[in-house]
Amino acid sequence: MGANSFNARDRLNVGERSYEIHRIDRVDGSSRLPYSLKVLLENLLRNEDERLVTRAQIEAVRDWDPDAALNPEIQYTPARVLMQDFTGVPCVVDLVAMRDAMTDFGGDPSKINPQIPAELVIDHSVIADAFASPDAFGINAELEFERNKERYQLLRWGQQSFDDFLVVPPDTGICHQVNLEYLARVVFTRDRDGVTQAYPDTLVGTDSHTPMVNGLGVLGWGVGGIEAEAAMLGQPMSMLIPQVVGVRLSGDLREGATATDLVLTVAELLRGVGVVGKFVEFFGPGVANVPLATRATIGNMSPEYGSTSTMFPIDAETIDYLRLTGRDDEQIRLVEAYAREQGLWHDPDHVPDFSRVVDLDLSSVEPSIAGPSRPQDRVPLGDAPRTVLGLLAGDQNRPHSGEDDVDNASADSFPASDPISLGSSDGDDAPPRQVSDEQLTANERLGWPSDPADVVIDGAKAIVDHGDVVIAAITSCTNTSNPAVMLGAALLAKKAVERGLRTRPWVKTTLAPGSRVVTDYFERSGLTPYLDELGFNLVGYGCTTCIGNSGPLIPEVSDAVGENDLNVSAVLSGNRNFEGRIHPEVKMNFLASPPLVIAYALAGSLHTDLLSEPLGTNDDGEDVYLREIWPTDEEIKQAVDANVEAQMFTDGYSDIYAGDDNWREMSVPDGAVYDWDDASTYIQRPPYFDGMTREPEPVRDISGARVLAKLGDSVTTDHISPAGAIRVDSPAGRYLTDNGVERKDFNSYGSRRGNHEVMIRGTFANVRLRNELVPGVEGGFTTLWQDSEQGSGGEQAAIYDAAVSYQERGVPLVVIAGRDYGSGSSRDWAAKGTRLLGVRAVIAQSFERIHRSNLIGMGVLPLQFRDGESAESLNLDGDESYSISGVASGDRLAEEVTVTVEKEGRSREFTATVRIDTPAEAAYYRNDGILPYVLRKLLGDS
Repeated sequence: MGANSFNARDRLNVGERSYEIHRIDRVDGSSRLPYSLKVLLENLLRNEDERLVTRAQIEAVRDWDPDAALNPEIQYTPARVLMQDFTGVPCVVDLVAMRDAMTDFGGDPSKINPQIPAELVIDHSVIADAFASPDAFGINAELEFERNKERYQLLRWGQQSFDDFLVVPPDTGICHQVNLEYLARVVFTRDRDGVTQAYPDTLVGTDSHTPMVNGLGVLGWGVGGIEAEAAMLGQPMSMLIPQVVGVRLSGDLREGATATDLVLTVAELLRGVGVVGKFVEFFGPGVANVPLATRATIGNMSPEYGSTSTMFPIDAETIDYLRLTGRDDEQIRLVEAYAREQGLWHDPDHVPDFSRVVDLDLSSVEPSIAGPSRPQDRVPLGDAPRTVLGLLAGDQNRPHSGEDDVDNASADSFPASDPISLGSSDGDDAPPRQVSDEQLTANERLGWPSDPADVVIDGAKAIVDHGDVVIAAITSCTNTSNPAVMLGAALLAKKAVERGLRTRPWVKTTLAPGSRVVTDYFERSGLTPYLDELGFNLVGYGCTTCIGNSGPLIPEVSDAVGENDLNVSAVLSGNRNFEGRIHPEVKMNFLASPPLVIAYALAGSLHTDLLSEPLGTNDDGEDVYLREIWPTDEEIKQAVDANVEAQMFTDGYSDIYAGDDNWREMSVPDGAVYDWDDASTYIQRPPYFDGMTREPEPVRDISGARVLAKLGDSVTTDHISPAGAIRVDSPAGRYLTDNGVERKDFNSYGSRRGNHEVMIRGTFANVRLRNELVPGVEGGFTTLWQDSEQGSGGEQAAIYDAAVSYQERGVPLVVIAGRDYGSGSSRDWAAKGTRLLGVRAVIAQSFERIHRSNLIGMGVLPLQFRDGESAESLNLDGDESYSISGVASGDRLAEEVTVTVEKEGRSREFTATVRIDTPAEAAYYRNDGILPYVLRKLLGDS
């Protein structure tokens, strides 16, 4: 039993059940804290052990200064881990390898399991190849399985072999919607030390949109794979107590405004305020007017405005939603009783201490879209044609994705949706675009640019031109979790069909909801045939278009776009729209509500003013306007009330882990250890435990190291980590070719994260990397020196090839960098690949905090130049050899080390700071990484 410095341990009786709780109000002054910080405070009270979680950390949360830019560091222990398949596969691979290592040491491999519940949802692999057909779902599901069978076999084996590890099979749903509708507990219960504890449900997820569940009052956010693995293995996470921005809500949404319009308004507002790296929390009388599904939509888009989490407190709406989604009555009673007892129940009259308060009147929200390349660039629907006119005219002042840190990190995370992780010097980034009335008027005078291309599609003649909509996708958990906007879209489809409208032939239309419940209530309402009539047939239950898995355009349209260099658009109900991410041939991407997605499919062009111009003309020659077919709020409410009920969720999730015939019939061996397939190019046994001893070896100095890369400021994890397509002429491409993989089957680095042989070949291989050891050259290259070479000698080589040469000779490697090394999206392979290339230390002016911790987790030593010093000031060219001495000082790691630099017979020294900042990090480094540390701990326990 842990420490109890504040005498917080107590009992809560709910009906006939009794739970141990840790009372937040035992900490004086806690009532002033925002909801999210109360959750962190309880977390520390419950996990206090006087070693990793201390009284001082509890006091730090109690004494939190809302105005301080930098608050103390604490150790946070989430209740569970949520993963999707792209980012989750490496975590599973590492656990499987740990079982092998346990076996090698004579231990029981079945002891290797997640130490807290881990849930993985396969949602990132389905592609909308087939569409607008009753067979589309089945075709896409078969193709998905064929492409990913090797990965799925591993996950299927893990599902049956690991304790506390659940896998939701493919073609079932999207992780965040499944989490919201089924997995989230709101209040967690778990037996510990012979008692049943009750505590807030918290989580970390390996996907950036994990905060969607914040709408349910569940604190969670996205992290990188190494952090997720650490949490799965029972290790606390280091975090800084954040600033918390409060958003005070008042009023109610006007008639015709949707949840999507609200979230686009919030994204615009908060990007203007600046909430990067902060918690956001909604409060005030207007909270009660925001339905739970809308709250989840707002939370989902946290990465788009840069916040770590976006919390709504628990209230009556939370309880109603739990009841609607079929949660157990006993669990619902516990949630309400616990929230009220712990001061977590929303009081609309109470204003906690916030770092800043922002006001939003819900009645000010208007129908909108956002784009063409940044989610925060909201466009009032009536201004859309004039705004697009300016874009097509070549407005050089419009912001592009990638111009600021949040957008750059988010854009670089596709398609895996890695969480963003920004450096200490990153600001709050570029504000939303503002277009004045004068500019809109000037745009209107420009005239619509036109390069019409004649096409024949399914026997029908059509013209494709600039500004045409070529993809209309109802996609993403962001909106498909919301019955109001989904049934609103279906009602609009019904009215459109009844008025004789048809989808324009050049538009690729897809429907990919985040759970099967959506299609269930479509069927029950009788609205499915109308969606099908307009081409919005089901293509899959998964992320699809939102992460760029949109599949090919209609072939004739693709040819017309390419041959005429047409600037065409996608309209989607997703959360990200960076240029080239939805489809490489589509330059403009606009986020919109599901009803507006259908409206643009009918109009076929962004040229159409949906508020004043007809969507089209029916066979009777009648013009049909959006206002004539837009469903009223009352019609939508009646449809939701009549067709969405608890039993639907209960039935829909009753067999969630079963999967289809492909999943169930996979040949998966029994046993506690995995039967690796040496021929697989997707899954390979990683070498993290090779040569490991039962007891950690003494920490050794680093001698005679060479520099693999000398880098400048703001090198991101995207520069370091493998991402995107695999080039044929790259080391990874040559590896796949040598192993019999055809170019068409290369797939992406993201899909091959379970094979370290592919990933290390792509580490430091980004085409934008600028390694100062090869001046004037961009990409994954370096200078390779032979044993005695220094100075101007050496030859250019691929970084991977150079690393192999150095490893064969037993030469350790270092990386030298500038400020904010490792910012960007939080990728595990940025650290894993670094270690597997043979890098023993990184010397930088400053580190992004999470990447620094990840390096330690892989046994790489992070060293920081002293203030005022840098590679330039110390005249370090990178062609020298480096020795690092004094790493260990007795039983402790040193706070500083001496770095000796040798070149052409001369040597000099400088002092660097060891950036191992916590006892947990020290333990990981002494054990050569977190995985060996946990394995040795489990060996000792057994």
